[in-house]
Amino acid sequence: MMRNTALIMAGGRGERFWPRSRVNMPKQFLSLTGDGKTMIQRTVERILPLAEIKDVFVTTHQKYKQLVREQLPELPEENILCEPVGRNTAPSIGLGAIHIAKKYDDAVMYVLPSDHLITHPQIFRHTLTDAKEVAEAGENLVTVGITPVYPETGYGYIRFRPDEMLGRAYEVERFVEKPDLENARKYVAEQQYLWNSGIFIWRVSTILKNLKEYMPETFAGLQKIDAAIGTAEQDMVLEKEFQAFKSESIDYGIMEKAKNIYILAGSFGWDDAGSWLSIKRFRERNEFENVVDGDVVTVDTRDTIIQGGKRLIAAVGLKDLIIIDTDDALLVCDKNCTNDIKKVIEYLKSSNRTEYL
Repeated sequence: MMRNTALIMAGGRGERFWPRSRVNMPKQFLSLTGDGKTMIQRTVERILPLAEIKDVFVTTHQKYKQLVREQLPELPEENILCEPVGRNTAPSIGLGAIHIAKKYDDAVMYVLPSDHLITHPQIFRHTLTDAKEVAEAGENLVTVGITPVYPETGYGYIRFRPDEMLGRAYEVERFVEKPDLENARKYVAEQQYLWNSGIFIWRVSTILKNLKEYMPETFAGLQKIDAAIGTAEQDMVLEKEFQAFKSESIDYGIMEKAKNIYILAGSFGWDDAGSWLSIKRFRERNEFENVVDGDVVTVDTRDTIIQGGKRLIAAVGLKDLIIIDTDDALLVCDKNCTNDIKKVIEYLKSSNRTEYL
């Protein structure tokens, strides 16, 4: 049996959760579930029955190191792997892989985003355990797909071959970009597609071998970083090499090109918590389908999400809105326009109003 390790990716900004999610406090460090636990704390809590805390690693931007230390005080400080600049998931996973290989030579590596919500963690762990068996059986790259429950256009999809299996995993036929509504309906009806969750399981040696084959320039830079770990030049080499990396996702860089790709179907109450709309999927709603936090009075208001701050919010005659109040900014948004919150961010950037970012 190989040792279990986990890499939690925590470098994102969560811009669609503005104005609560900010550059200095992105959504993975916020509590969105009402229980006081932040998203990264819940992610670590879910994986700990499978991997000891000393074998959990976090990749994040260097500006978030202190946040990680505060929210995960039991995590060894050397397991917080700081990226000098964001370069997407492939370099981030590569950085985690070389550190784990330095410690254990080879191990099973669970790769998890830090900002997902899962309502059935025990089923989730059973799925990961099944995935581990496939990863250990050879040089296999394993991912977990989510059984679609509706025709979602905001997720990528993965088509699998139902007659080609290894253990409980299906062989992957191809990765599919986010579809339009017509194609999403077709994918759900065909029952040969799963949502792409961004969760991966493999041996460290397997992912490093694939990085060397399919992303040789990135692999070469990772080798230089690896050689500098523990030396006086470690930070300088990391800064130089990471800046030079091409920004590339693990899907595009490796998974869409490699061989021996397998997927397990997961049904464990998964949500990627991509925008304020997702709040209604995991928070309690009142009889009017409202999700309300804070000092809020509603009159004839339905299907609305309201998160209050320090002041009273009175909502009268509203429907299908999102209202988020913070100390210095107020968001009022139609539920159908959550993707346009990024336009607000772009405006603030172009106007140099960085105090609101």
